[in-house]
Amino acid sequence: MADYRLGIDFGGTKIEIAVLDRAGDLQLRERVPNPGIYEDAVIAVRDLVASVDQRLGSVASHLAAPGQLTSTLGIGIPGSISPETGLIKNANATWLNNQPFGIDLDRALNRSVRVENDANCFALSEAADGAGAGNRTVFGIIIGTGMGAGIVVDGKVIGGRHSIAGEWGHTPLPWVRLEEFPLPKCFCGNEGCLERYLCGPELAKDWKGVGHHNTAGIEEAAANGDIAAIGALDRYMDRFSRACALAINFLDPDIIVLGGGVSNLDSIYERVPPLLARHVITPTCTTPIVRNKHGDSSGVRGAAWLWDVTE
Repeated sequence: MADYRLGIDFGGTKIEIAVLDRAGDLQLRERVPNPGIYEDAVIAVRDLVASVDQRLGSVASHLAAPGQLTSTLGIGIPGSISPETGLIKNANATWLNNQPFGIDLDRALNRSVRVENDANCFALSEAADGAGAGNRTVFGIIIGTGMGAGIVVDGKVIGGRHSIAGEWGHTPLPWVRLEEFPLPKCFCGNEGCLERYLCGPELAKDWKGVGHHNTAGIEEAAANGDIAAIGALDRYMDRFSRACALAINFLDPDIIVLGGGVSNLDSIYERVPPLLARHVITPTCTTPIVRNKHGDSSGVRGAAWLWDVTE
């Protein structure tokens, strides 16, 4: 049984590490810049882990002497590992794509490392001891500059055959209306993806026009009678309810937990649940939609939770 679980949130601009003890309590958290160059990034992770292990007085389990403290390591990345090749795919930090990141980290650190998509880490964190704790099936959604989602069942991440389970942002907007054509083009090559309607920059654009990316103040503006803000929020809540209804119809989660900047909109939690009934194929829909508990710590905490406490 490991004494500490180390988790790393490997972001585009920073590498953050957190340490959880056996009880899941946070013991240490710090970050360093991400160099943005593959070989240098592997070295940065290696040095960061070595520094933390030294301070804790811990080592990987296979290196431990009798009575020595041990630690496990999980890493969340903005992409996933291809089961077919072992290489990174779908990373928005494009220099990570087609690299054997997990293999190289195992070698550099001389220990087993679990690498998982950052949205899956978010969902796992909230399922383990966050807003979704105590629920069997947790659907965790991150909505910020982009969109991601993860599925956790019985405390385990559901990755899927191709490691793309939960890629909800790249399913099409359901129950499309005539006025919503033509469907917007997505960077993935398809049209009408949920991300193109629901990410933060798209809401900002719907409110203030092309070139705007910040949604700060939209609810206050709507409350003060800003017609553009009212219309943008109305459209957003309608589309978000359709998107959640789609997830409920195919997954029927016990709870939906939201993270990312857009999750701070109070309107979502007030307005979306009553709208679900129109599209959910059940007489009464009671699926709670809640704000995350751990905020921007969820990703790094979830990476630490990739290892069970008994491992």
